Amino acid sequence: MKQFFLCIFTVLIWADLFASQDSVVIPLSRQLFHDRIDNEQSLTDKEDGKKDGMIRVSDNEAVNIQVTDALTRRINEFQYLVETNDSLLSSNEKIRQLNFIESFLRNFRMAWRQTKIEPSLAPLLVDNFYKTWVANKDGNSILPFIAAMSYEAGTILTEVFPKNIGYTGSKNLLFIKFCHLHPEKILSLISPYVNEPFADSLVVVACKNDPEQLYNYANSTKSLEGKLIQRNTNPMVKTIVKLSKLDNALLYYPFLDHLLTNKLSIEGIKNIIGDGELKMDSIGYFKLLVKTEKEYYYRLGVLKDTPIAMFGENGLRKMLQRKAIKHFVTPINNLHEQNNLSIRMRALDPLSAEELYYVIVMGENDIYTSSYKHSFARLLQRMGSKPRGDSLLLSVNMDYFKKFIKMAANFNQLDTFLKTMPANNGTTLMKAFVANLDDANNLEDAVDVADSYSSISDTILLQNILKNVSSNEQKRINQNNIKGKTIYGLLKTIFLSAANNAIDLTSQIGIPSIYSIDYKYLADDSGRVIEQVFFYGDEDGKLYFPQFISSFSPKQWKISYQKEWVEIKSLVGKKVWIYANLPLDNDQNLDDTAQIHLAKYLAKNDLQPAVVVHRGHSYWLPRTIDRMAGGAKIIVLGSCGGYQNLHEIISNCPDAHIISTKEIGKGDINRPILTYLNQAIASGKLLVWKDMWASLSKLFYSDPNKAMRESWDDYIPPYKNLGAIFIKAYNKKMEAGL
Repeated sequence: MKQFFLCIFTVLIWADLFASQDSVVIPLSRQLFHDRIDNEQSLTDKEDGKKDGMIRVSDNEAVNIQVTDALTRRINEFQYLVETNDSLLSSNEKIRQLNFIESFLRNFRMAWRQTKIEPSLAPLLVDNFYKTWVANKDGNSILPFIAAMSYEAGTILTEVFPKNIGYTGSKNLLFIKFCHLHPEKILSLISPYVNEPFADSLVVVACKNDPEQLYNYANSTKSLEGKLIQRNTNPMVKTIVKLSKLDNALLYYPFLDHLLTNKLSIEGIKNIIGDGELKMDSIGYFKLLVKTEKEYYYRLGVLKDTPIAMFGENGLRKMLQRKAIKHFVTPINNLHEQNNLSIRMRALDPLSAEELYYVIVMGENDIYTSSYKHSFARLLQRMGSKPRGDSLLLSVNMDYFKKFIKMAANFNQLDTFLKTMPANNGTTLMKAFVANLDDANNLEDAVDVADSYSSISDTILLQNILKNVSSNEQKRINQNNIKGKTIYGLLKTIFLSAANNAIDLTSQIGIPSIYSIDYKYLADDSGRVIEQVFFYGDEDGKLYFPQFISSFSPKQWKISYQKEWVEIKSLVGKKVWIYANLPLDNDQNLDDTAQIHLAKYLAKNDLQPAVVVHRGHSYWLPRTIDRMAGGAKIIVLGSCGGYQNLHEIISNCPDAHIISTKEIGKGDINRPILTYLNQAIASGKLLVWKDMWASLSKLFYSDPNKAMRESWDDYIPPYKNLGAIFIKAYNKKMEAGL
């Protein structure tokens, strides 16, 4: 019955339209302009993919009828009004009014196509067009009407009347509306408006939204934007302008909040920074960064007040990370072969327990295993004769505590850390560790929890984590919190599978198999499996490259050297073609150039790597990820380097099987892994990860070198890489609309 009335209504609409059109005789001199409007109506009808007399913008048929009525019958009424309005004396004036109608329709259609407006708003937009059209015809300003509209609607209508007395005012008003919708674009678009009275206030908006961006524009003193910023009287803007004129200005930027409130002075900071990086007190600067981070995080976490200079590329956290790595992590990493720990760890001597804490969490992606373990031992020493881990975490306001717990678990130090506090406090801490995983803007905390679970061997602790995850899931179910329910539900399933081999994650969470991989899945259309190996021209790369080459038997593999890379092709079994860049001198960037040229060669010859191997320290990994072939099916890494790298890998290669290690990749372990992998692929048989791990475990556990056995235990097969599995599963849920 409902459809019947809708059809009758549509018929009545069209009957009314035809009646109106038939009652007016259009002079030949204006027929062309009516035809243009009719053509725009026809194009608008086709915009939904089908020209059928109905403009469909939603699944609601009533809405579609209203939109169709607005853009057909009412537009035809406007045409009728032009022809019958006695106040439009000349034919040219009537043509001008018809052009307004055509322009409006075209603007709407293009905005719809470019998804700049919700098309279901057409009836309201037609109402607004009529008001502005009448105002313009009567010589009045369209500004009052534009002021009452949304930015999108106002933009469509303002451009219909470029000669209206309110056009400039409307453009200015629309720019202000746009700026409040997109404050990040203010400075890039403000130059035509620098002399308008509202320009200064928009600079303040831009500053509050992104002070770092304002700092960059303030440096350009000769540009219109730079001059506008220089003249601004807002205290925050003036302070940033002052900073931009200082030598080493970026070193001051992280303390902007304290400079604005006079908690710090430029002169006080300058006493630490000195005349530049070479003369600065790097220890004092790092200590000031840590002190400021603790204060900023208190504002953020407790007072719910986001500090201006906490985030961003030059914000406090990025600067804290850069300085932690440069002045502390890198020096102790570089001395990893130094057995005298007082020499190796000397860089950490001036630091307190809290400062060591930040060195550890900020160095997550770069710190070597031995560097971490010795840093952790010094952390406990700095905490006193009776160390209390809970007191340490409270002293840093629980800042980065989930990252710290995750690293402690990965490096097998979590049990040691938990024993520094009363059992009840440890239980509360681990409960907090898995709490509120759905509050963050990304999945980093959830991935940290997943990775930690795979590293913990204490069964009671694992049971408590699983219990807390299940409790959080039920809470989110009761709240109908879809995101939270999804995150905790996936973690629960993944954790249960880790404890019960009978649970098949592939079917449980809807991701491709993580247990095995078939040759046909890896092979290209020509039946070849292409493998790319990234080497780096540092000492380790030059040391292990010859061993890598010698692992290929000349009876089974053909090795051909090119100028910048080596080609290794199977002689028996299936076609496996391996390309590895030579570890050319890193100091001259020759390894970098070799990788670029090899990538171009592979692309030019349609050689798409299905297997990617990273042979280098973790600090080279971002470069490998940046150049990694999209869609790789197997990826072999050293340390995955944390959530950010893992997220980027899976974004680029969503179904990849990832082999990684919690430690630095060991050449003596990587070689057997790659040998097994390449031989298995060449055999054409199904590659089963559990079989591979069992075979290699037998090999490494028989090794008399205890360090070799311990290092092997830190390698993670694809089916136990819980962080990667979680990201894949969550992405699949998102694709399916949760």
